[in-house]
Amino acid sequence: MISVGRRLAAAFISGIAVAGTVYLATGLAFFIANGAAAENLPAIAEYFFPMAAVLFVLYSLVSALEIHRYWFTAAVVGLVLGIVSAIAGTALGIIATGAELNAEAFTFILATLLGTNLIFVVVTVIAAMTVGRRVWNAFTAGGVEPTRLIALVRAPSSRMAEGELTHLDRVPVDADLADTQWEGYVEALRANGFETIEVAAADELADSVFIEDTVVIFGDVAVLTSPGAESRQAEVEAVRASVSALALEVHEITQPGTLDGGDVLKVGSTVYVGRGGRTNAEGIRQLRALVSPLGYSVIAVPVEKVLHLKSGVTALPDGTVIGYADLVDNVDLYDRFLAVPEAEGAAVVVLSDDAVLMSSSAPKTAALIENLGYRVVTVDVSEFEKMEGCVTCLSVRIR
Repeated sequence: MISVGRRLAAAFISGIAVAGTVYLATGLAFFIANGAAAENLPAIAEYFFPMAAVLFVLYSLVSALEIHRYWFTAAVVGLVLGIVSAIAGTALGIIATGAELNAEAFTFILATLLGTNLIFVVVTVIAAMTVGRRVWNAFTAGGVEPTRLIALVRAPSSRMAEGELTHLDRVPVDADLADTQWEGYVEALRANGFETIEVAAADELADSVFIEDTVVIFGDVAVLTSPGAESRQAEVEAVRASVSALALEVHEITQPGTLDGGDVLKVGSTVYVGRGGRTNAEGIRQLRALVSPLGYSVIAVPVEKVLHLKSGVTALPDGTVIGYADLVDNVDLYDRFLAVPEAEGAAVVVLSDDAVLMSSSAPKTAALIENLGYRVVTVDVSEFEKMEGCVTCLSVRIR
């Protein structure tokens, strides 16, 4: 997450970069167009300075709101600010000469948008799409504090045993043991550097402990999902409040699109999305439209053998996808795939570059991963596994 101070500083610097670039480029263009005569420089500089000053103020405000995040919004911002700055700057220049700002003056100002000031508007659009976004991204690259790890969690409902089941037969769930296991899971996250934030519990929502299905995090962008099971759709609202309080940029998947967070596996800039019973094509389309401008590539993966994509596969810190082969629809879809010996071992939570969290139900897989040089933290989540849950389902990690 980007701190307020860094955001404001980045906005200020982006404003200077865009306004300065437009001022110099526009002035140079007119200098050359007028025969590169040195005596014209003062007049050119004086004419475009008020426009550049207005542009600096307006672009800084827009940057602080991050409206320029995507190239297409930056283009619209550049066009609007270019026109407004040209009009306001020219008006200020007229006022500075002592002339009256009357109807004739306004007619002249508007006419300049198709004449003298057109180049200013065009250069502003280009600068907003390129210089402004690059300076902002460069300055905020360290905006997400690497030492602050956050995990959203949600206490289990006493009615968890009534939750949705797709591939498993319903068996008794010990609610008290589930509470104890959940507390152990949360403590394991804390012991490994995560600050846990507890989303308000909802006893009436049987599956609400599986919080991962309600939101997916992409840096400082949170995408609220549209759960594929109707009984789970009400889970999203409390999560919306929590991610909004963290100053994340919030987007959401809307009906008729459906998307469960358990179907989303991020491996670097590649996002595998399971197309199965809970996530449909429209949900994938909406997610692709949201995250592609952020630099992510979305790959749809068929899921038929398990509830969610991450019920069958997850990834180690180095990007190797792991899974229990019998429960993976197509292992060839992944660049690097490592088969694990137990179904419960397919799910890991990345704690750091050299550590993962996984279920104690998969000791052979834990030994395999340890043998690859990773530190393995195991927790008992057997009651959640009865409800088709796993270690990834019980938290949403924000880095």
